[in-house]
Parts: sequence; C-alpha cells; structure tokens
Amino acid sequence: MTIETINARLAQIGQMQRQISGTQLPSTTFAAALQTAQAGGATTPVPAGAGASSTAYDSLIQQAASKYGLDPAILKGLIKQESGFDPTAQSAAGAQGLTQLMPATAAGLGVTDPRDPAQAIDGGAQYLKQQLDRFGGDISKALAAYNAGPGAVQKYQGVPPYAETQAYVRIVLANADQYRSQTPSLSPTTNPGSLPYPTT
Repeated sequence: MTIETINARLAQIGQMQRQISGTQLPSTTFAAALQTAQAGGATTPVPAGAGASSTAYDSLIQQAASKYGLDPAILKGLIKQESGFDPTAQSAAGAQGLTQLMPATAAGLGVTDPRDPAQAIDGGAQYLKQQLDRFGGDISKALAAYNAGPGAVQKYQGVPPYAETQAYVRIVLANADQYRSQTPSLSPTTNPGSLPYPTT
C-alpha cells in the first residue's frame, strides 16, 4: 500500500466522520494523521460555531493580513477551516489554536502561545506568507502546503492528489469568497494589484 493510498483513505475516513457527526475537524497533514493513528488517538472535532463568533477576530485578521500582504478573506477562510474559530482547538497530533500550528512550527514563527488568538493569527499569517513566497504567489499551492506540507507540493509540482488537501484548498477559497461578499471590511488592505495572487 502506498503513502498516497493511505492518505486518500485517511481523508475518506475523515470526510465520513464529518458527515456523520456534522462537525468540522481541524485539517491535518499525512504525517500528523499517521502519528495520530499510530498513537491510537483521534482528532478532536471542533463543533460548528465553537469558540468565538467568526467576526470576533476580524481586526486581528486585518492586522496580520496587512503586516504580511495577504488577502484577509483568505486568512479568515483558513482559520474557519483549521479550527472553526475555536482558539482552544487541538488535534491529537498536537496542532493548536486558531491556525492549528504544530509546536515546532509555532516556535519557529515566534509563537509562544498558539492558544492566544493574536499570536496564532500572526503565526498562521506568517506561515501562509512563507508558503506564498515559496510557491511564487500561487495561493492554491500555498494553501496546499499549509495543509499537506511544502514537500508534498514540491513533489507533485502543485496541489497533491490527496482528497483531503484538494478539498481543503477548495473550501478555504470558497470560505474567502463568502467572507468577501458578506464583510466589505475584509477586503485587501493593500492595492489589490500589488498582491501576489488574485483576490477574486
């Protein structure tokens, strides 16, 4: 059985869990899912609407987006998919907070408390910006790298053929479109033409 087959099966199981429970699970990389399976654990579901409302963090999202030159709607869409806006969300693999940073990644980004919304949002925005820079401003590749790791994106020269990662990219982009239409304040804080990827 190949790693790709295992990853696809894990994504299918996760999708079935979400359909059965009606909850949204924080995304995990294949390595995190494998570690969870080996440990006999399961990712803790994040109930829809858990934590603060989806607008509670808009000012922090705007600040981080401005700081790193990101589309705030993309960042908010990522947070929704990662944690359902629950700052206490934690996966069995150890990813924590609104942007589900792994401890080593968080430390490398200067995040000392990933459960602190301001630090989590800043760290997640910084990590997303790193992926955008790494993949030439391609938002789909950057989101795929955020979910599956940059190595997988490099290996496949694009969004990996993992069902979970492909769904993740589509959902985050759809979330972003929804936020742009609902919240005019979630518009790019820089000239849209200066952003490294399309904002519509």
